[in-house]
Amino acid sequence: MSAAFEQVHGMTLGARGAEFQRLVAAAEVSDQAGRRSDTEAAMLAMVGMLKDLRSGGGRLYIVGNGGSAGVASHAVTDFVNVAKLRATTLHEPSLLTCMSNDFGYEAAFARILATLASPGDVLIAISSSGQSANIRNAAAEMRKLGGKTVTLSGIKRDNPLRSLGDVNVWLDSTDYGMVEIGHQFVLHNIADRIRIGL
Repeated sequence: MSAAFEQVHGMTLGARGAEFQRLVAAAEVSDQAGRRSDTEAAMLAMVGMLKDLRSGGGRLYIVGNGGSAGVASHAVTDFVNVAKLRATTLHEPSLLTCMSNDFGYEAAFARILATLASPGDVLIAISSSGQSANIRNAAAEMRKLGGKTVTLSGIKRDNPLRSLGDVNVWLDSTDYGMVEIGHQFVLHNIADRIRIGL
């Protein structure tokens, strides 16, 4: 078989679907110290964290860049509409460009959180590569504020975002599209579990 044939066959919907199923099933979850957790137990812990947030009147902030910002926006829709959480993204254009202009893009999300977030709030920090400085700085700021952080990343196993969350979900793929869709799937699953009371 030619390399071109194999490449085209690898892009069929069935082949990509099988790859996505493998990716999600192999998700790795760890804590800030890098200790691995059972994935299902971690999902239940995240659901519990967000239910506690809702009952305590806290806020959920979700950040990402590019495609991950799209994932964040979609997730906010589900968390507000389905899970009844007080959720928002931090990439409103006027505010983000103001903070970026005044303090630099790497500090923009952290500066917004420093003003808006309270102890006990939760941040979901999404970065396919886990390398984005503005996402890492947001996670560090949330810890400083006394909040909790969930990170979603992929690409390299040792990416720096994986050590910044109370719960860190990592997907073992170098395909940005697969990682982004995997992150969306994880967040949808959490919102749906909250909706049905699991």
